Amino acid sequence: MTSWSSDEHTASYGPMQHQPQSGAMLLIQSTSGFGRKGQKMSLSGSKEKEKPFSRICKPCLPIRVGMLLLALASAAVLVMILTGFKRSITLSEIPKASEFSPFPQGSRPLVSGVPTASSFISQNDKRSMEERPPPKGNLDVPKNRSQYHIPVAFETPLPLKHPCEGFSFSPPPADKKRTGPRPCPVCYVPVEHAIALMPATSSISPTLKNLMYVSEEDPSTDESSSGFKFGGHPSMKQRNEAFDVKESMSVHCGFVYGDRPGNGTGFDIEVADLLEMEQCHGVVVASSIFGNYDIMQQPKNISEAAKRSVCFYMFVDEETAACIKNSTTPGSTNRVGLWSVVIIRNLPYSDPRRNGKVPKFLLHRIFPNARFSLWIDGKLELVVDPYQVLERFLWRKNATFAISRHYKRFDVFEEAEANKAAGKYDNASIDRQIDFYKSEGLTHYSSAKLPITSDVPEACVIIREHTPISNLFTCLWFNEVDRFTSRDQLSFSTVRDKIRSKVNWTIEMFMDCERRNFVVQGYHRDVLEQKRALVASSGRPLAQLAPPSPPKELLPESVPILKVKKAPIRRGREMKSSSKR
Repeated sequence: MTSWSSDEHTASYGPMQHQPQSGAMLLIQSTSGFGRKGQKMSLSGSKEKEKPFSRICKPCLPIRVGMLLLALASAAVLVMILTGFKRSITLSEIPKASEFSPFPQGSRPLVSGVPTASSFISQNDKRSMEERPPPKGNLDVPKNRSQYHIPVAFETPLPLKHPCEGFSFSPPPADKKRTGPRPCPVCYVPVEHAIALMPATSSISPTLKNLMYVSEEDPSTDESSSGFKFGGHPSMKQRNEAFDVKESMSVHCGFVYGDRPGNGTGFDIEVADLLEMEQCHGVVVASSIFGNYDIMQQPKNISEAAKRSVCFYMFVDEETAACIKNSTTPGSTNRVGLWSVVIIRNLPYSDPRRNGKVPKFLLHRIFPNARFSLWIDGKLELVVDPYQVLERFLWRKNATFAISRHYKRFDVFEEAEANKAAGKYDNASIDRQIDFYKSEGLTHYSSAKLPITSDVPEACVIIREHTPISNLFTCLWFNEVDRFTSRDQLSFSTVRDKIRSKVNWTIEMFMDCERRNFVVQGYHRDVLEQKRALVASSGRPLAQLAPPSPPKELLPESVPILKVKKAPIRRGREMKSSSKR
């Protein structure tokens, strides 16, 4: 697997092989044109003109023979080059390595504002991808998109230098008209190159090699146990032992009671859906809506390769499913657009937001064969191809877990106070959780924690590879949410730091403005209904209504609050003197 570091801006690729092909093609065209011209001249004229013509062209015969031999040699070289390329890919929509250059003429890596994957591909490549006939032969083509395996990285010549090397940007400047956070430019590679850069094998998991999950028949609790039945009521001793990373471990990770995750465990899924989810061997894009809290957002700018190989799953409860059914017409397979809608029954929690933490953290349990996952909250709209997102935030960084940091707050204590001020959760429960972490050694964030850049994530997007150490982190993070409050930003740094103290493993935390580049944040359903009611009463279009201003304590530090002083009113002589000047 070829990789590079964004900090050192180094890359290693194979030599480019396309220039000799183009040169050979040009050579063949020029020699064939010469031959056609000579044939036309020999067929024209009378017999008297043929003899002097043959006498004139006899000295040219060696030249013509040499040109013919050169043409044959060029054709042989071309055949050798074309047959030398190797590929192993399951998608017929992606052109062969010999059919497109690494960067088509007139294209370039995308520096995204609102990106479109098709902007990388030339018109000829688009036409060839659309008009390519299906493969012939007795092929067992899966009926469901989720049954396609992830495309295997094929050997294709890549540039010696990564196209995004040296790309830099500045955070968005302060804008008086827009006080909230905004997206910033991000450099993506073309989709076909992102697929080519996908690791051929799984990343190495430090120390931990074999991770198993606790499964029990009867719930048993004691005085030191906490949490809910779905999480198995792990005791404080079991909690502490789970942070002692070893080569082989068994930890609580939800779905404790039942024969398999999603079947008799709480958060139950239909057997047909479970079987289909087991067939997903590549990339999963997942989201959820519980309590009809959000409106389903369809992904945009998704490549044909991703549509056929990436599994898009939306988990909903029966209330949300009824609302979707009334507003859309899902097919027989419960597919709405790109989303495969899975209805969850026997929900383990009464709080819809807490139910949403199950697929958010435990995708590796309900998709046991998936390699990579991209989680997005239900209110978000994905606008960049998932392969490009994975290449940018995982593969390019040699990371197995990536999450954006909060745009304003870096300290857990400040995040707790902001949650209390906004009424996100019961204040006493938040204080109890923070006091417990403080007793375990939680401190305020400072520069002494570098290279850690923040203790507070913006956890609405999670990008990760399903390695044992990554799965352990999300299991233990879920256990903290199950034990304490559902505000997962409060427990993130505690779980991360406890694991980092045992093994050499880090989490890639990127800027929140980069996250806002590939997901567009919408309104929750209740806020959107209020805005629509305001539209109906005011008669103004919805697009003209400005989004609600955040409270003063939530404004970013980079946006100063300006107080404009009114100009003094001039009267009498002051007005006359100013008019004279």
